[in-house]
Amino acid sequence: MDLTEKTLSSEKIFDGRIIHVRRDTVRLPDGAEAHREVVDHPGGVCVLALDDENRALLVSQFRYPYEKVLREVPAGKLEYGEDPTEAAIRELKEETGAVSGDFRFLGELYPSPGYCGEIIRMYLARDLTFGETHLDADEFLNLERVPFEELVEQVLSGEIKDAKTIAVVLKGKLLLHL
Repeated sequence: MDLTEKTLSSEKIFDGRIIHVRRDTVRLPDGAEAHREVVDHPGGVCVLALDDENRALLVSQFRYPYEKVLREVPAGKLEYGEDPTEAAIRELKEETGAVSGDFRFLGELYPSPGYCGEIIRMYLARDLTFGETHLDADEFLNLERVPFEELVEQVLSGEIKDAKTIAVVLKGKLLLHL
């Protein structure tokens, strides 16, 4: 069975600085019509950065939708049309001061495919050297280094709740056999 839904019409609902929301009318595989509300997002990047002692760099920052501080791997939003690898290298430097001598693409993550088109590209950074951070004017965070095995346990225990962090940590664990 072909599961493709065909867009019949699209209506802009909201046009924000970061996201855009639209309401589409679609034709379902059985011929019926339905509505889909979609959040368009430019995408993002995240980086599992491991220092020479196999400690992961984590940032803690207040996340307004949840009204709490979350611990996450360094990450950031893409500008529309921006190269994801360049953005990941930039975000790692801005948030942690780190520059990687061994930077690898680990794959893509669709965080909420039921309503959002965001794609997060995941990277691994090793062979780190450190300089100054360059946070955005509205960005406040704390940086910590956590032994990688301890971070894996925090992910498995549910202490780490951020989806991109969970995905990149577990993928890193399996791919690197750490």
